[in-house]
Amino acid sequence: MIAKIEKSRLSGYAGAPPSKSMAHRLLLLAALTGGRCKVNNLAYSDDVLAMLDCLRALGAECEVDGSTVSVDGSNFMKKVTPSLNCRESGNTLRFLIPLCLTLGKKVTLSGSDRLMERPQSVYEDLCSEHGFNYDGRGPITVKGGLRAGKYTLDGSVSSQFISGMIFALLYCEGDSVIKILPPFESRSYVELTLSAVHEFGGEVSFTDPLTIAVKGRSLTPRDVTVEGDFSNSAFLEAFNFIGGDVFLSGLSLDSAQGDKAYRFYFPKFLDSSPVIDIRDCPDLGPIYIALGVLKNGCTLIGTRRLSIKESDRGEAMKEELKKFGADIVIEFDKITVPKCSLKTPSEPLSGHNDHRIVMSLAVICSVVGGTIEGAEAVRKTYPDFFDVTKNLGLRVELTE
Repeated sequence: MIAKIEKSRLSGYAGAPPSKSMAHRLLLLAALTGGRCKVNNLAYSDDVLAMLDCLRALGAECEVDGSTVSVDGSNFMKKVTPSLNCRESGNTLRFLIPLCLTLGKKVTLSGSDRLMERPQSVYEDLCSEHGFNYDGRGPITVKGGLRAGKYTLDGSVSSQFISGMIFALLYCEGDSVIKILPPFESRSYVELTLSAVHEFGGEVSFTDPLTIAVKGRSLTPRDVTVEGDFSNSAFLEAFNFIGGDVFLSGLSLDSAQGDKAYRFYFPKFLDSSPVIDIRDCPDLGPIYIALGVLKNGCTLIGTRRLSIKESDRGEAMKEELKKFGADIVIEFDKITVPKCSLKTPSEPLSGHNDHRIVMSLAVICSVVGGTIEGAEAVRKTYPDFFDVTKNLGLRVELTE
Protein backbone atom coordinates (compact mmCIF):
# COMPACT_ATOMS: atom_id res chain seq x y z
CA MET A 1 0.00 0.00 0.00
CA ILE A 2 1.19 3.50 -0.88
CA ALA A 3 0.32 6.47 1.34
CA LYS A 4 0.61 9.87 -0.32
CA ILE A 5 0.48 12.50 2.41
CA GLU A 6 0.09 16.25 2.00
CA LYS A 7 0.80 18.92 4.58
CA SER A 8 -1.90 18.65 7.23
CA ARG A 9 -2.89 19.85 10.68
CA LEU A 10 -4.61 17.20 12.78
CA SER A 11 -7.26 17.98 15.36
CA GLY A 12 -10.23 16.32 17.04
CA TYR A 13 -11.06 13.44 19.34
CA ALA A 14 -10.03 9.78 19.06
CA GLY A 15 -10.06 6.71 21.26
CA ALA A 16 -6.75 5.14 22.15
CA PRO A 17 -6.18 1.88 20.26
CA PRO A 18 -6.27 -1.27 22.39
CA SER A 19 -2.88 -2.40 23.65
CA LYS A 20 -1.44 -5.15 21.49
CA SER A 21 1.06 -6.01 24.21
CA MET A 22 -1.68 -6.48 26.80
CA ALA A 23 -3.95 -8.29 24.31
CA HIS A 24 -1.26 -10.93 23.74
CA ARG A 25 -0.80 -11.44 27.45
CA LEU A 26 -4.49 -11.59 28.34
CA LEU A 27 -5.39 -13.99 25.51
CA LEU A 28 -2.59 -16.39 26.45
CA LEU A 29 -3.40 -16.19 30.14
CA ALA A 30 -7.10 -16.77 29.44
CA ALA A 31 -6.17 -20.05 27.73
CA LEU A 32 -3.78 -20.96 30.57
CA THR A 33 -6.58 -20.73 33.14
CA GLY A 34 -8.02 -23.92 31.65
CA GLY A 35 -11.50 -22.43 31.88
CA ARG A 36 -13.81 -20.04 30.04
CA CYS A 37 -12.92 -16.34 29.82
CA LYS A 38 -13.85 -13.33 27.72
CA VAL A 39 -11.22 -10.85 26.55
CA ASN A 40 -12.86 -7.54 25.62
CA ASN A 41 -11.72 -4.48 23.62
CA LEU A 42 -9.54 -6.27 21.09
CA ALA A 43 -8.30 -4.91 17.77
CA TYR A 44 -7.39 -7.58 15.25
CA SER A 45 -3.94 -6.55 14.14
CA ASP A 46 -1.76 -9.11 12.37
CA ASP A 47 0.10 -9.78 15.63
CA VAL A 48 -3.09 -10.47 17.59
CA LEU A 49 -4.37 -12.75 14.82
CA ALA A 50 -1.07 -14.64 14.97
CA MET A 51 -1.53 -15.23 18.69
CA LEU A 52 -5.13 -16.41 18.17
CA ASP A 53 -4.02 -18.86 15.46
CA CYS A 54 -1.34 -20.30 17.73
CA LEU A 55 -3.64 -20.60 20.74
CA ARG A 56 -6.07 -22.58 18.58
CA ALA A 57 -3.20 -24.79 17.38
CA LEU A 58 -2.41 -25.49 21.05
CA GLY A 59 -5.96 -26.60 21.71
CA ALA A 60 -7.78 -23.49 22.91
CA GLU A 61 -11.16 -22.56 21.46
CA CYS A 62 -11.25 -18.87 20.55
CA GLU A 63 -14.56 -17.47 19.32
CA VAL A 64 -14.56 -13.94 17.91
CA ASP A 65 -17.59 -11.70 18.41
CA GLY A 66 -16.91 -8.09 17.47
CA SER A 67 -14.16 -6.76 19.73
CA THR A 68 -14.55 -9.66 22.18
CA VAL A 69 -12.95 -13.10 22.07
CA SER A 70 -14.37 -15.92 24.18
CA VAL A 71 -11.56 -18.29 25.16
CA ASP A 72 -12.17 -21.86 26.30
CA GLY A 73 -8.95 -23.32 27.66
CA SER A 74 -10.30 -26.69 28.75
CA ASN A 75 -8.28 -28.48 26.03
CA PHE A 76 -5.36 -26.03 25.95
CA MET A 77 -2.04 -27.90 25.73
CA LYS A 78 -3.97 -31.17 25.37
CA LYS A 79 -4.99 -31.16 21.69
CA VAL A 80 -1.85 -29.74 20.15
CA THR A 81 -1.04 -29.23 16.47
CA PRO A 82 2.77 -29.55 16.42
CA SER A 83 3.28 -26.62 14.03
CA LEU A 84 2.71 -22.99 14.99
CA ASN A 85 2.87 -20.05 12.55
CA CYS A 86 3.81 -16.90 14.44
CA ARG A 87 3.78 -14.72 11.27
CA GLU A 88 5.83 -11.62 12.22
CA SER A 89 4.95 -11.57 15.91
CA GLY A 90 7.93 -11.60 18.25
CA ASN A 91 5.66 -11.68 21.28
CA THR A 92 3.87 -14.78 19.99
CA LEU A 93 7.08 -16.63 19.21
CA ARG A 94 8.92 -15.82 22.41
CA PHE A 95 5.89 -16.22 24.67
CA LEU A 96 5.16 -19.71 23.31
CA ILE A 97 8.59 -21.36 22.99
CA PRO A 98 8.92 -22.16 26.75
CA LEU A 99 5.29 -23.31 26.88
CA CYS A 100 6.02 -25.73 24.03
CA LEU A 101 9.00 -27.01 26.02
CA THR A 102 6.60 -28.29 28.70
CA LEU A 103 4.97 -30.73 26.24
CA GLY A 104 7.76 -33.30 25.97
CA LYS A 105 7.30 -33.62 22.20
CA LYS A 106 8.52 -31.82 19.12
CA VAL A 107 6.84 -28.55 18.21
CA THR A 108 7.88 -26.35 15.28
CA LEU A 109 7.41 -22.58 15.38
CA SER A 110 7.69 -20.72 12.10
CA GLY A 111 7.26 -17.13 10.93
CA SER A 112 8.49 -14.49 8.52
CA ASP A 113 12.14 -14.43 7.48
CA ARG A 114 12.74 -11.33 9.61
CA LEU A 115 11.17 -12.95 12.68
CA MET A 116 13.33 -16.05 12.26
CA GLU A 117 16.41 -13.79 12.09
CA ARG A 118 15.67 -12.15 15.43
CA PRO A 119 17.89 -13.51 18.24
CA GLN A 120 16.67 -16.39 20.43
CA SER A 121 19.96 -16.91 22.24
CA VAL A 122 18.34 -16.79 25.69
CA TYR A 123 16.21 -19.84 24.88
CA GLU A 124 19.09 -21.59 23.12
CA ASP A 125 21.16 -21.21 26.30
CA LEU A 126 18.24 -22.38 28.44
CA CYS A 127 17.78 -25.52 26.36
CA SER A 128 21.48 -26.29 26.36
CA GLU A 129 21.71 -25.89 30.13
CA HIS A 130 18.71 -28.10 30.89
CA GLY A 131 19.13 -30.75 28.20
CA PHE A 132 16.19 -29.68 26.02
CA ASN A 133 16.35 -29.92 22.23
CA TYR A 134 16.49 -26.64 20.28
CA ASP A 135 17.02 -26.42 16.53
CA GLY A 136 16.96 -22.87 15.17
CA ARG A 137 17.94 -23.60 11.57
CA GLY A 138 15.02 -22.07 9.66
CA PRO A 139 11.79 -22.68 11.59
CA ILE A 140 12.50 -23.31 15.26
CA THR A 141 11.90 -26.84 16.55
CA VAL A 142 11.94 -27.54 20.26
CA LYS A 143 11.41 -30.57 22.47
CA GLY A 144 11.81 -30.61 26.21
CA GLY A 145 10.47 -31.42 29.61
CA LEU A 146 10.36 -28.02 31.24
CA ARG A 147 9.01 -28.26 34.78
CA ALA A 148 8.74 -26.02 37.84
CA GLY A 149 12.14 -25.11 39.26
CA LYS A 150 14.85 -22.48 39.31
CA TYR A 151 15.94 -20.90 36.03
CA THR A 152 18.50 -18.23 35.15
CA LEU A 153 17.92 -15.97 32.13
CA ASP A 154 19.99 -13.25 30.46
CA GLY A 155 18.06 -9.98 30.85
CA SER A 156 20.02 -7.99 28.26
CA VAL A 157 18.43 -9.23 25.01
CA SER A 158 14.66 -8.87 25.44
CA SER A 159 12.12 -8.93 28.25
CA GLN A 160 9.96 -11.20 26.08
CA PHE A 161 12.07 -14.19 27.15
CA ILE A 162 11.36 -13.53 30.81
CA SER A 163 7.63 -13.09 30.16
CA GLY A 164 7.64 -16.32 28.15
CA MET A 165 9.13 -18.22 31.07
CA ILE A 166 6.57 -16.74 33.46
CA PHE A 167 3.73 -18.05 31.26
CA ALA A 168 5.28 -21.51 31.01
CA LEU A 169 5.94 -21.77 34.75
CA LEU A 170 2.37 -20.68 35.50
CA TYR A 171 1.32 -23.78 33.52
CA CYS A 172 3.60 -26.08 35.51
CA GLU A 173 2.69 -27.65 38.84
CA GLY A 174 4.72 -26.24 41.73
CA ASP A 175 6.70 -23.15 42.65
CA SER A 176 9.46 -21.65 40.51
CA VAL A 177 12.09 -18.93 40.62
CA ILE A 178 13.50 -16.92 37.70
CA LYS A 179 16.89 -15.27 38.29
CA ILE A 180 17.68 -12.47 35.82
CA LEU A 181 21.25 -11.69 34.83
CA PRO A 182 21.80 -7.92 34.47
CA PRO A 183 21.50 -5.64 32.66
CA PHE A 184 17.73 -6.05 32.83
CA GLU A 185 16.33 -4.44 29.66
CA SER A 186 12.69 -3.33 29.24
CA ARG A 187 11.73 -4.21 32.79
CA SER A 188 8.45 -2.31 32.31
CA TYR A 189 7.25 -5.02 29.91
CA VAL A 190 7.78 -7.66 32.60
CA GLU A 191 5.84 -5.44 34.99
CA LEU A 192 3.08 -5.40 32.33
CA THR A 193 3.15 -9.21 32.31
CA LEU A 194 2.77 -9.29 36.09
CA SER A 195 -0.13 -6.84 35.85
CA ALA A 196 -1.87 -9.13 33.34
CA VAL A 197 -1.22 -12.22 35.49
CA HIS A 198 -2.73 -10.48 38.50
CA GLU A 199 -5.94 -9.81 36.53
CA PHE A 200 -6.45 -13.59 36.58
CA GLY A 201 -5.47 -13.90 40.24
CA GLY A 202 -2.09 -15.42 39.42
CA GLU A 203 0.67 -15.41 42.01
CA VAL A 204 3.81 -13.91 40.46
CA SER A 205 6.01 -11.28 42.09
CA PHE A 206 9.47 -9.77 42.27
CA THR A 207 11.19 -10.89 45.45
CA ASP A 208 14.10 -8.57 44.64
CA PRO A 209 14.96 -6.46 41.55
CA LEU A 210 16.42 -9.48 39.70
CA THR A 211 14.33 -12.38 41.05
CA ILE A 212 10.77 -13.41 40.18
CA ALA A 213 8.76 -16.01 42.11
CA VAL A 214 6.06 -17.90 40.17
CA LYS A 215 3.37 -20.11 41.70
CA GLY A 216 2.21 -22.68 39.16
CA ARG A 217 -1.48 -23.31 38.46
CA SER A 218 -2.53 -20.17 40.35
CA LEU A 219 -4.69 -18.63 37.59
CA THR A 220 -8.48 -18.30 37.83
CA PRO A 221 -10.83 -17.87 34.81
CA ARG A 222 -12.14 -14.29 34.61
CA ASP A 223 -13.47 -11.82 32.05
CA VAL A 224 -10.98 -9.06 31.32
CA THR A 225 -10.67 -5.92 29.19
CA VAL A 226 -7.66 -4.80 27.14
CA GLU A 227 -6.51 -1.34 28.19
CA GLY A 228 -5.62 1.50 25.84
CA ASP A 229 -2.20 1.38 24.21
CA PHE A 230 0.43 4.02 24.97
CA SER A 231 2.85 2.59 22.37
CA ASN A 232 0.62 3.42 19.38
CA SER A 233 -1.07 6.42 21.01
CA ALA A 234 2.35 8.09 21.01
CA PHE A 235 2.10 8.50 17.24
CA LEU A 236 -1.26 10.27 17.55
CA GLU A 237 -0.18 12.50 20.41
CA ALA A 238 3.00 13.45 18.53
CA PHE A 239 0.83 15.57 16.23
CA ASN A 240 0.12 17.87 19.21
CA PHE A 241 3.78 18.88 19.33
CA ILE A 242 3.92 19.93 15.66
CA GLY A 243 0.87 22.20 15.70
CA GLY A 244 -1.99 19.73 16.06
CA ASP A 245 -4.81 19.53 18.58
CA VAL A 246 -5.64 15.85 19.15
CA PHE A 247 -7.46 14.59 22.25
CA LEU A 248 -7.24 10.91 23.16
CA SER A 249 -9.52 8.97 25.48
CA GLY A 250 -9.07 5.50 26.93
CA LEU A 251 -5.58 5.75 28.43
CA SER A 252 -4.92 5.01 32.09
CA LEU A 253 -2.00 6.73 33.76
CA ASP A 254 -2.02 3.87 36.28
CA SER A 255 -0.99 1.47 33.52
CA ALA A 256 2.20 -0.54 33.86
CA GLN A 257 3.06 0.22 30.22
CA GLY A 258 6.54 1.71 30.09
CA ASP A 259 5.80 3.54 26.85
CA LYS A 260 3.67 6.06 28.73
CA ALA A 261 7.06 7.75 29.27
CA TYR A 262 6.46 9.71 26.06
CA ARG A 263 4.01 11.92 27.96
CA PHE A 264 6.93 13.13 30.07
CA TYR A 265 9.39 13.55 27.20
CA PHE A 266 7.28 14.95 24.33
CA PRO A 267 6.91 18.43 25.94
CA LYS A 268 10.70 18.69 26.22
CA PHE A 269 11.00 18.75 22.42
CA LEU A 270 9.27 22.14 22.29
CA ASP A 271 12.04 24.17 23.89
CA SER A 272 15.10 21.94 24.18
CA SER A 273 17.07 19.08 22.67
CA PRO A 274 16.35 16.35 25.23
CA VAL A 275 18.58 13.42 26.14
CA ILE A 276 16.39 10.31 26.50
CA ASP A 277 17.33 6.83 27.68
CA ILE A 278 15.10 4.42 25.70
CA ARG A 279 16.49 1.24 27.23
CA ASP A 280 13.16 0.55 28.92
CA CYS A 281 10.95 1.66 26.01
CA PRO A 282 12.78 1.05 22.70
CA ASP A 283 9.55 1.11 20.66
CA LEU A 284 9.44 4.90 21.17
CA GLY A 285 12.79 5.33 19.40
CA PRO A 286 11.43 6.09 15.89
CA ILE A 287 8.85 8.68 17.02
CA TYR A 288 11.43 10.39 19.24
CA ILE A 289 13.70 10.62 16.19
CA ALA A 290 10.83 12.03 14.13
CA LEU A 291 10.04 14.73 16.70
CA GLY A 292 13.74 15.49 17.00
CA VAL A 293 14.13 16.36 13.33
CA LEU A 294 10.88 18.34 13.38
CA LYS A 295 11.73 20.35 16.50
CA ASN A 296 15.03 20.95 18.29
CA GLY A 297 16.86 17.67 17.88
CA CYS A 298 17.49 15.07 20.59
CA THR A 299 19.97 12.47 21.78
CA LEU A 300 18.82 8.92 22.40
CA ILE A 301 20.87 6.53 24.52
CA GLY A 302 20.28 2.84 25.17
CA THR A 303 19.55 2.35 21.46
CA ARG A 304 21.47 -0.82 20.61
CA ARG A 305 18.39 -3.06 20.56
CA LEU A 306 16.74 -0.97 17.83
CA SER A 307 18.71 -3.06 15.35
CA ILE A 308 16.86 -6.29 16.26
CA LYS A 309 13.29 -5.09 15.85
CA GLU A 310 11.04 -5.52 12.79
CA SER A 311 13.74 -3.56 10.98
CA ASP A 312 17.03 -2.03 12.06
CA ARG A 313 15.10 1.00 13.22
CA GLY A 314 17.99 3.38 13.66
CA GLU A 315 19.40 2.67 10.21
CA ALA A 316 15.90 2.68 8.67
CA MET A 317 15.16 6.16 10.03
CA LYS A 318 18.60 7.39 8.97
CA GLU A 319 18.03 6.14 5.41
CA GLU A 320 14.60 7.75 5.11
CA LEU A 321 15.53 11.02 6.81
CA LYS A 322 18.24 11.61 4.22
CA LYS A 323 15.39 11.93 1.68
CA PHE A 324 14.10 14.86 3.77
CA GLY A 325 17.57 16.42 3.83
CA ALA A 326 18.30 15.39 7.42
CA ASP A 327 21.15 13.28 8.74
CA ILE A 328 21.32 11.55 12.10
CA VAL A 329 24.41 10.05 13.70
CA ILE A 330 24.28 6.43 14.85
CA GLU A 331 26.83 5.11 17.32
CA PHE A 332 26.83 2.03 19.52
CA ASP A 333 23.94 2.47 21.95
CA LYS A 334 23.45 6.13 20.96
CA ILE A 335 21.69 8.15 18.25
CA THR A 336 22.19 11.89 17.85
CA VAL A 337 19.44 13.80 16.03
CA PRO A 338 20.37 17.37 15.07
CA LYS A 339 17.92 20.21 14.57
CA CYS A 340 17.12 20.16 10.86
CA SER A 341 15.46 22.11 8.09
CA LEU A 342 13.42 19.56 6.16
CA LYS A 343 12.41 19.46 2.51
CA THR A 344 9.69 17.49 0.74
CA PRO A 345 11.26 14.23 -0.48
CA SER A 346 11.66 13.94 -4.26
CA GLU A 347 11.54 10.15 -4.08
CA PRO A 348 9.26 7.68 -2.29
CA LEU A 349 9.95 6.74 1.30
CA SER A 350 10.21 3.10 2.36
CA GLY A 351 8.30 1.73 5.33
CA HIS A 352 10.93 -1.03 5.78
CA ASN A 353 8.10 -3.48 6.58
CA ASP A 354 7.97 -1.86 10.03
CA HIS A 355 4.79 -0.36 11.48
CA ARG A 356 6.62 2.09 13.72
CA ILE A 357 8.76 3.39 10.87
CA VAL A 358 5.65 3.98 8.73
CA MET A 359 3.82 5.84 11.49
CA SER A 360 6.87 7.96 12.33
CA LEU A 361 7.31 8.91 8.67
CA ALA A 362 3.60 9.78 8.47
CA VAL A 363 4.07 12.29 11.29
CA ILE A 364 6.96 13.94 9.42
CA CYS A 365 5.05 13.91 6.12
CA SER A 366 2.17 15.78 7.74
CA VAL A 367 4.58 18.74 8.03
CA VAL A 368 6.39 18.65 4.67
CA GLY A 369 4.52 16.08 2.56
CA GLY A 370 5.76 12.83 1.12
CA THR A 371 4.85 9.38 -0.17
CA ILE A 372 5.39 6.19 1.85
CA GLU A 373 5.64 2.82 0.13
CA GLY A 374 4.90 -0.28 2.17
CA ALA A 375 2.44 1.61 4.36
CA GLU A 376 0.48 -1.62 4.93
CA ALA A 377 3.02 -2.46 7.65
CA VAL A 378 0.74 -0.63 10.12
CA ARG A 379 -1.53 -3.70 10.02
CA LYS A 380 0.96 -5.45 12.29
CA THR A 381 -0.26 -3.59 15.38
CA TYR A 382 -2.50 -0.66 14.35
CA PRO A 383 -4.54 -1.49 11.24
CA ASP A 384 -6.79 1.56 11.74
CA PHE A 385 -3.94 4.08 11.89
CA PHE A 386 -4.65 5.78 8.58
CA ASP A 387 -8.43 5.68 9.08
CA VAL A 388 -8.06 7.38 12.46
CA THR A 389 -5.56 9.99 11.30
CA LYS A 390 -7.61 10.73 8.19
CA ASN A 391 -10.63 11.43 10.40
CA LEU A 392 -8.42 13.79 12.41
CA GLY A 393 -7.49 15.72 9.27
CA LEU A 394 -4.50 13.94 7.75
CA ARG A 395 -4.61 14.55 4.03
CA VAL A 396 -3.67 11.09 2.83
CA GLU A 397 -4.44 9.14 -0.32
CA LEU A 398 -4.05 5.37 -0.02
CA THR A 399 -3.54 3.13 -3.03
CA GLU A 400 -2.70 -0.55 -3.31
